[in-house]
Amino acid sequence: MASSLTCTGVIWALLSLLCAAASCVGFFMPYWLLGTQMDKPVSFGTFRRCSYPVRDEEKQITVMLEQCGRYASFHGIPSLHWRICTVVTGVGCGLLLLVALTGLMGCCISDLISRTIGRVAGGIQFVGGLLIGSGCALYPLGWDSEEVQQTCSNSSDQFKLGSCQIGWAYYCTGAGAATAMLLCTWLSCFAGKKQKHYPY
Repeated sequence: MASSLTCTGVIWALLSLLCAAASCVGFFMPYWLLGTQMDKPVSFGTFRRCSYPVRDEEKQITVMLEQCGRYASFHGIPSLHWRICTVVTGVGCGLLLLVALTGLMGCCISDLISRTIGRVAGGIQFVGGLLIGSGCALYPLGWDSEEVQQTCSNSSDQFKLGSCQIGWAYYCTGAGAATAMLLCTWLSCFAGKKQKHYPY
């Protein structure tokens, strides 16, 4: 099988896939923020939540339903900042995934990725990483929402966790984006083979 990538390019393609996978998994998982409510563990993502209070009409009490799910609608997301974070991070993850899949195809198809295409792909990765990083930076602005305050002992505020803590998915998303933005962007400059110039 002919490849359009150099040895550095193959490392770039595999690292790009790893970064995209880390960012996408972290983005999808609802473990960005961890806390407790009614003595039950609660976790939040940008558009998902695990454990939420529901009204038991039969017993006339509020109980915690321990399951994970998305918010019923986009406007159901408890903070405007989290809505923006969801869109920005989702677009960034899409860009990283697009470049990673293109890089993997470059391992199998000759003349797919030239030096110029590699550099353009690196630029797209930089933008994707920047978008995800912006989403991660916006996320703490939503910590002042009522849902988060109920989970964090009513002591959380923007950039103040209260009794909550940051979860592994937040770190996973940010680490994937930072690696893509810094290391993969640099490696992409050396990923493609020089194009052959034909005399005709």
